[in-house]
Amino acid sequence: CGASSASCLPWVPEKGTVGASGDLAPLSHLALGMLGEGRMWSPSTGWGDAKYVMESHNLKPIVLGAKEGLALINGTQFITAIGTLALSKAENIVRQCDVVAALTLEVMKGTSRAFDSEVMALRHHKGQKLVAERLRALLHSDTYPSEIAESHRFCDRVQDAYTLRCCPQVHGVVHDTIDFVRSVLIDEMNAATDNPLVLSGRGEIISAGNFHGEYPAKACDFLAIAVHELASISERRIERLVNPALSELPAFLVKEGGLNSGFMIAHCTAASLVSENKVLCHPASVDSLTTSAGTEDHVSMGGFAARKALTVVENVEYVIAIELLAACQAIEFLRPLKTSAPLEEVIKTVRAVVGSWDEDRYMAPAIDAVRELLKEGKIWHAVRHHIDHYTHSQSIETRVFSPTMSFVGSGPPKLQRKRKNSLNQTTPAKQIRSAKKN
Repeated sequence: CGASSASCLPWVPEKGTVGASGDLAPLSHLALGMLGEGRMWSPSTGWGDAKYVMESHNLKPIVLGAKEGLALINGTQFITAIGTLALSKAENIVRQCDVVAALTLEVMKGTSRAFDSEVMALRHHKGQKLVAERLRALLHSDTYPSEIAESHRFCDRVQDAYTLRCCPQVHGVVHDTIDFVRSVLIDEMNAATDNPLVLSGRGEIISAGNFHGEYPAKACDFLAIAVHELASISERRIERLVNPALSELPAFLVKEGGLNSGFMIAHCTAASLVSENKVLCHPASVDSLTTSAGTEDHVSMGGFAARKALTVVENVEYVIAIELLAACQAIEFLRPLKTSAPLEEVIKTVRAVVGSWDEDRYMAPAIDAVRELLKEGKIWHAVRHHIDHYTHSQSIETRVFSPTMSFVGSGPPKLQRKRKNSLNQTTPAKQIRSAKKN
């Protein structure tokens, strides 16, 4: 309507819906503004009475006809709108979390062998394969060699911790859950959730149950549970980065640890947010209270599910920002060695807004600045073209020999690697060396 086009926005409370029969309370406030009642905000007027805000924009309140009042308030639009906002933020952070995990694995001197495509093919989850492919594109390869990876190839470590080795499995299910949530919310956005419904082709009016918000409520609960896991595993990677017994780096990633606390309190912040998310991940949609004198005897509580999901995603953004800061700080202790080209681009993007730590300083602005990079998708944009280039230029993945690997029988066959040049022709390259499983 004209009010929306002019950014005249009614005041809508975020609490007060049980998610069946529709989101009656918040949607009633939304409709009030269209009627010229209640409170309204616009960029030019700020908050004020809806009538006067609309007059200042030469707008007139709408006049409702038969059935239109119910159509405006008796649906699941509140749950769906907040849930879709949470979904959009989740889609943005999950792909960048894959990038941040790759950087942490690199500075922790982990191996990419656990992400072997043949290993991924033995389990048919789409998200798991996607994450493993991204990690292979970002870490050491023939396309993007890493001096850091080469520096520890002959170490005696048998295998990495789960927080590094199992990224495809943990991050992957988040990708798959997001795909499912997206399908539910898209269906909900394109659905008729009014009641009663007018079937004009049959000339019939039916009181049914499309207003019930169980679908978007469950989707929002699933989203919160899934996205939380990104922060849960990220916080454990932060612990490995700041703990010298695990990282072999200076304690809390700062010189002169007795005088500086480094990333110690930043890790506490991440742990606090993860703990908060564990409470928020309790599903709202498992609850129901009877309303409307016993008629509405089962409700979805979807409004709370959607609000919780949005809070969980925002907390995850902060945790991933802290991990990214810590990983960029950690790599300073491995210089002058270089990581892969895409990960160097990530570090460059972060260093454009936040410098490295030589001694303690006010850290909150740095966390906010890096979270802003994540919200704007800049970490993903820094590597996306590198990932595309890897996918199109390296047809056979790099499998690096390590003395801690083992073989079945006489050992692996020698394979001929071929790489594509810019004209899509193939030229022989050196043979793949022995590969052993981690």
